[in-house]
Amino acid sequence: VLVSTAILGYAFAVTLYALFHGETTMWAGVPPSVSLVLFFVFMAIVGMLEGMQIAFFAVAKMTEEERAAHPWAKKTSDVLFRGDGRNLPGFMVGRQMCVTMCFFIVARVTTIKLEPGEPNIFGVSDGVQAFFSTGLLGALITTIIGSITWQLCASAFPMAFLSTPITYLLLRFCLLLEWTGLCQGAWVVAMIERKIRKFKRDEVYIGTPEERAAKGLADDKEIHKNVEPGHMYPGVPRLPPDFGHRTNTLEDIIELENELIEHKREVEARLEIVHKEKLTLMGASKPAEDDTHAEERDPSLSSNEQEVASVEVGLDHIA
Repeated sequence: VLVSTAILGYAFAVTLYALFHGETTMWAGVPPSVSLVLFFVFMAIVGMLEGMQIAFFAVAKMTEEERAAHPWAKKTSDVLFRGDGRNLPGFMVGRQMCVTMCFFIVARVTTIKLEPGEPNIFGVSDGVQAFFSTGLLGALITTIIGSITWQLCASAFPMAFLSTPITYLLLRFCLLLEWTGLCQGAWVVAMIERKIRKFKRDEVYIGTPEERAAKGLADDKEIHKNVEPGHMYPGVPRLPPDFGHRTNTLEDIIELENELIEHKREVEARLEIVHKEKLTLMGASKPAEDDTHAEERDPSLSSNEQEVASVEVGLDHIA
């Protein structure tokens, strides 16, 4: 920790020295004081955007009543989870566009460039100066100050990020950037990747919140009280219960039905493999014993019940 802090402090010293001596790639005519203000302003914007994406997924686990504890948190949540839920991924697209725009300015401030004949910063060797000119010091500053620090805070205190008007304004601005359509190709690429990698909805594997609650597997309402600083918000992020359902059209329902059927086939194929392994371990792979097991099966039982009965028979055989 001390070494990392010392390196960060030295990186700041080198960058600020170069900035106030006109040895960065900042546009000519921009005073160093203005450059410094722009640097910290855009770093703060990037940090807020980094923290917002963590906080948004964290508060998705909270109920509407919990998110309504603060007026600005309620306003932000209403916009974020409105309608069919497109605003959340839309924010992710707009957020990345905004971050890229901010880094365009930040990179100008943090990239060191010496003119021929100028002395090295702090009198270091040419090799060290060449390292300074790579821009890695600026990358270190932006990674720690403009990204990781804000993410750690947001993971431990997500509601604090939602309870400010700045978050609401940045959310609106990011949605506006996404609305321009400049990066709409991301949706097409994401759809292609989904088809290639055969991604399925979470409901296929874990069911909807209502289904989990009916089975006694509802999410712990007290889990958000056990947050530890420096750790991600506990539990697997999921959309809130009041989130707009995506399966509100016949096409969506058919798509989900096909995914469930495909998943069922995969499970049945896996069960067949497991059943064969079970028979091998039980020493019951001989045809005669297979016939015995077949006779012991009740045709009135379902396939899953027959599997359970087969296991019980095998255990009795071993005993």
